[in-house]
Amino acid sequence: MKGEIEMMGQQAGDQAQLFYAFNLDQHIPPDHLLRGIDRFLDLSDLRQRLAPFYSEIGRPSIAPALMIRMLVVGYCFGIRSERRLCEEVHLNLAYRWFCRLGLNDPVPDHSSFSKNRLGRFRDGDTFRHLFENSVRRCMSEGLVKGEGFAIDASLIKADVSRQRAVSGEDLASVDWGDPKRATRAVQEYLDGVERENPIETVPKSVSLTDPCARWTAADGPAFFGYSTNYLIDLHAGVIVDVQACGSTLSNERDAAKIMIDRVEATFDIKPDRLVGDTAYGSGPLLGWIVNEKQIALHIPVWDKSEREDGTLSSNDFQWDEKTDEYRCPQGHALRRQWRSFKTPRTHVTQDGTIKYRASQFDCATCPIKARCCPNTPVRTITRSVHEAARDVARAIAKTDAYKQSRHDRKKVEMLFAHLKRILKFDRLRLRGPKSAQDEFLLAATAQNLRRLAIMVRPSTTKIAIRDCLERKEAKKNQKNKNKSLN
Repeated sequence: MKGEIEMMGQQAGDQAQLFYAFNLDQHIPPDHLLRGIDRFLDLSDLRQRLAPFYSEIGRPSIAPALMIRMLVVGYCFGIRSERRLCEEVHLNLAYRWFCRLGLNDPVPDHSSFSKNRLGRFRDGDTFRHLFENSVRRCMSEGLVKGEGFAIDASLIKADVSRQRAVSGEDLASVDWGDPKRATRAVQEYLDGVERENPIETVPKSVSLTDPCARWTAADGPAFFGYSTNYLIDLHAGVIVDVQACGSTLSNERDAAKIMIDRVEATFDIKPDRLVGDTAYGSGPLLGWIVNEKQIALHIPVWDKSEREDGTLSSNDFQWDEKTDEYRCPQGHALRRQWRSFKTPRTHVTQDGTIKYRASQFDCATCPIKARCCPNTPVRTITRSVHEAARDVARAIAKTDAYKQSRHDRKKVEMLFAHLKRILKFDRLRLRGPKSAQDEFLLAATAQNLRRLAIMVRPSTTKIAIRDCLERKEAKKNQKNKNKSLN
């Protein structure tokens, strides 16, 4: 028994070592994700870009590159709390290495993030610049081809409570000038109402802390939220643009136009085909994509013309482009007008549609009236002014390329799943549309950097050469330090 105890090792005493030779870089594994991200994160022009937003007097502020690197760490590894982020950077050697912090360097306080995010970073459009740099790096590495784009949106919960809300009917009685409600998010809402003065349906519920967040029940129980819209390149799933908007279909369609135009203006890229789900199959958007952008539509048409009561649908009528009329199965015409007017009329409604009506005489004696229009004197068909673009989309939907596009569209859905499950981005931490846009940009930047780090790895030879040089440099530093001690 005594021999076994003597064989057991024992930890040394508590005497502290006077000198340490510690190289932080040697303790980070060569295949660590942050090493790959560090190769592609370019912050060389950050100081010059933000210089106008810093004061020339007073104490030196925290380096903006340090703040950005810490935020990248937080979004890449799903650290949603800024307070916890500071603790993790303080303890984790890899995070310290990535943030260019030594063992004795202090970590910024968590309150510094809010001041910089809502101040100079937003004024300098820093997060948009950071995101666009990640896209440019993806382009230079060959991950963006520009042949096909996919578009989709996903709902993210807003940082509000359901109890702090009023119904849309009581919205007019809310005193937004109350000092208790004079928050940044409320001011953004008031500025948007004053600038745009939108005419829309009164919302069912409005949050008093973030009025721009929309009440939605699309993903189960109702909640307040925003939509993050992704436009991705289908070659490698790189996010080429992101836009925050309200959680309505009309907002998401407007966001699609904004992103397509912005990518073309910023990167000079316009895809040959655009892939999306039925939410983007409305007539106005399809018409804009076909007529103005000349992009092939791999999008299913939003069509509710099919009847479910057994009567004839509009698809059972034949369209004649030359005569501008429909023909029913009995050969009778449906026209937009049956008499001439002194002042020509287009008969286009505010919804961008035209109604084609049959003759009452033809319908009265028609043998299939009971299957065509049993409850109305005449049959009418509503045709969109963008029906030609809808027909283009219907024709593409019959091709093999469309089937491949349906499969490719899963890439954008996988990005949303990665965003919510891996990066834990299922709820916003800041309030207001501008803050939502900043958070979405940072999350998309993190996803692009992670993709670069994983897909574009240095060759084995380069890694071996780099490790050899690092070992030689470490031995040289240790030798010089030993000489100085002696």
